[in-house]
Amino acid sequence: MKRQSIYIISDSTGATAEQMVRSALVQFEVESRVVRYPRVHTHEKVKSIIGEAARERALLFHTLVQEDLRKYLLEQARAHNLDAMDLMGPILDRLTVRFRVPPRKEPGLFKHVTEKRRREIEAVEFAFHHDDGTNLDSIDQSEMVLVGLSRMMKTPTMLFLAYRGWFCANVPLVMEFPIPEKLAAYPANNVFCLDLAEHRLVELRRTRGKTDNLPPKYMSLDYIRKERSYASGVCRKHHWRIVNTTGKSVEEVAGEILALRGERQSSG
Repeated sequence: MKRQSIYIISDSTGATAEQMVRSALVQFEVESRVVRYPRVHTHEKVKSIIGEAARERALLFHTLVQEDLRKYLLEQARAHNLDAMDLMGPILDRLTVRFRVPPRKEPGLFKHVTEKRRREIEAVEFAFHHDDGTNLDSIDQSEMVLVGLSRMMKTPTMLFLAYRGWFCANVPLVMEFPIPEKLAAYPANNVFCLDLAEHRLVELRRTRGKTDNLPPKYMSLDYIRKERSYASGVCRKHHWRIVNTTGKSVEEVAGEILALRGERQSSG
């Protein structure tokens, strides 16, 4: 039997369709040649591919989300007496009936969604490895760094940003210890110092102190005032921007940070 040419036509990468076809081909002891045509967005490109397919009497599989392009491909295939199978159209039609809403018909959305999800997973892993000043040697790989005193919402804000795909780290400011060299060398415009009203910080620390048996100094108003003064001085010295978290949710704080960066907050 003559080797069968199989063309896969897609307005995205066509990788999923190719995998489906190859998975089916292993069930047949036939010699075949699979050719993938990705990012097909015009009638001219479809016509060119159909011309090549006609010369080889190729079998066509396609995953085009744009309805007019799908119809045109089908018309051209029929005109050349080619066997063409639509892998995407029937699924879109069935889902349209079920959901009672039309599809977005945007090529490459699946690839975009999977890449976005992969980035979010990597960002969360990065955050867990760069929480509370850990792994400072690789802090330069982060897109932003949150700094601040203890109980300033650094970790929850960092994780909120990470779950939305931002590579973020956080480093505590401790009055008794110098600023880490890696942090001092990090671009100042991507460092955000979280601050909190002293009365609220006292409340949070006293709550934590009761459960963790922390020293009285940690919860002292006088000590907290000195800490906040120290943190403010460090931020001025290094030109780090201050974000006040008093009375704000984690989402609000993250949104303010992204606004300072000139970014839109992702809806997740």
